[in-house]
Amino acid sequence: MSLSDLAVGETVFTATFAVERANLVAYADASGDHNPIHLDEAAAKAAGLPDVIAHGMYTMGLVSRAVLEWIADAGIDATLTEFSCRFAKPVVVPAEGGAEVVVESKVRKADGGSVELAITVTSAGEKVLAPARATLVAK
Repeated sequence: MSLSDLAVGETVFTATFAVERANLVAYADASGDHNPIHLDEAAAKAAGLPDVIAHGMYTMGLVSRAVLEWIADAGIDATLTEFSCRFAKPVVVPAEGGAEVVVESKVRKADGGSVELAITVTSAGEKVLAPARATLVAK
């Protein structure tokens, strides 16, 4: 498959990621972001949040991972050249059961050598990144 095979409006992938508190601890260690709202339930609630929340950049990382895994699995020879989003709502990660992040991507623009994806990212039925866009360019 190549980028030129994709049509505007086409859903190209849906990916689902489980997010557990252990993921947030690992991300905090790797990134150096040890803000307690991401790690400590009492601190998160004291800040007015319903529970511990995932780091926004962790959520963005899941989205870029979904895009890159899709192009690899589809055999598309392309590079992710742009990625942008706005944080709309936090991903709440309860101690019991964790959270689920669902990433769905549709083709927003296509011109043969490049494609812009419109990406919907939800958790617990709420959009958590809006809008999210990624641009792929053929190698």
